[in-house]
Amino acid sequence: MSVNSPPLGATRSGAFDLRAPALEGGRTRTRVSVLGLLGLAVMLVTGVLLSISAASTDKILPQTLQAGIGGVGLGGSFGTTGINLGGVGLSVTVAFMFAAYVITVGAARRLSPLLVLGTIAALHALILLAPPLFSTDVFSYQFYGRIGDVYGANPYLAGPHALALDPLYPYIGSKWWSTPTVYGPLFTGLSYLLAPLSIPASVFAYKAIAAISSLAIVALVWDGARLRGVDPTRAAALVGLNPLIVVYGVGGGHNDLLMLVPMVAGIVLLLQRRGRLGAAAIVGGAAVKVTAGLMLPFALADARGRMSSPRRRDILIGAGVTAALLTAFAFVLFGTGPLHLPATIEKVQGRGNWQSIPGFIGARLGFGGVGQPAVLILGLLFAAATTWLVWRVWRGELDWIAAAGWAAVALLVTAASLLPWYIAWLMPLAALGRDRRLWQTSIALTVVIAIFQVLAYIPHGSSLPGL
Repeated sequence: MSVNSPPLGATRSGAFDLRAPALEGGRTRTRVSVLGLLGLAVMLVTGVLLSISAASTDKILPQTLQAGIGGVGLGGSFGTTGINLGGVGLSVTVAFMFAAYVITVGAARRLSPLLVLGTIAALHALILLAPPLFSTDVFSYQFYGRIGDVYGANPYLAGPHALALDPLYPYIGSKWWSTPTVYGPLFTGLSYLLAPLSIPASVFAYKAIAAISSLAIVALVWDGARLRGVDPTRAAALVGLNPLIVVYGVGGGHNDLLMLVPMVAGIVLLLQRRGRLGAAAIVGGAAVKVTAGLMLPFALADARGRMSSPRRRDILIGAGVTAALLTAFAFVLFGTGPLHLPATIEKVQGRGNWQSIPGFIGARLGFGGVGQPAVLILGLLFAAATTWLVWRVWRGELDWIAAAGWAAVALLVTAASLLPWYIAWLMPLAALGRDRRLWQTSIALTVVIAIFQVLAYIPHGSSLPGL
């Protein structure tokens, strides 16, 4: 059987079937099920605690809101409860949530699908109703929209500093004051539509988009898992309960989740042998954020003469037509501005941060941050790893979804600037990849990134040796 063909017993329909898998009876089943239920309960309790305490806990709020949110309407639906977790309390809460996640994913195949999906939905609702969490990006999204829609300037050419008198400007993170948009034309066009909203309404809108996108990804992963012969409950738990995705991704209203919806939809369409639509969806994801384009070379490599895959010509047609339409859209709305996007992304990555894996290692060894030579070397390593993985798919030696997942691992490991919600780039691929090592690596990377976050919450953490 080809590495690219579905396993025996896999369905082709992708129907959203909530029937629980058959369980093997016995004491072990009971013990694992109890652990899984405990994990789900702990995730909900910690989710509630983070949501109701966010408005009063500085380290949970974006940096520009830590001076207080009274009177600006950004306290979320829970308001200011007065509960302040502090650095230690936040570290303990986050640690318990991640431990519960690991336990729950391990036990997910022995849990009711409805219970797992219900917990995913409840956790998303809790985080949606909280204030914006951890990141100022949600304010940057609206500001880039205001640059074009309100002021008639080009967000690909000008950063927020050019409009420092705008009432939204104080909420922008200092890293982004002079940085033009780093997002694709489709998302930047969407930000134009949301630009007229008030600041609180805009924050809720972007968070709602992120929450709906995250739930859509879970549904797509569920259908993709059934097509691939993977346990859908476990796959959904791996993605939908991941705290980096829910708390940081949804909590911060990040557009990475919106990007993943067409990308994962494209994967499912390709599994259904609908090559043109699948490729078009992936290109559409890249028009939100360019990272989604990583899937395309793997899909093309897998299409080389395989009866079980869409023809390469169909993928090229779907990708080419969609890219042409999006290019025309971008030119009409932004002129030649998007041509500056690669240089802007390179500049942002070149700044690095200590929370990236290379940055953390360099800081611990006393080398400081990630410099430009290191960024170049890391980029070459990623390119070499991706080329090798595509070659293995081309030769029929590696499943294309698993190979794309390993490329995402390489991207996260070599990134000079790594933010916690970037783990979302990997998790759907790990869930669908049918590669046990990739699954384990995705959880390990989640834990490593979580440790970086916990270190930042410890009081006086910046004075830790090497940080």
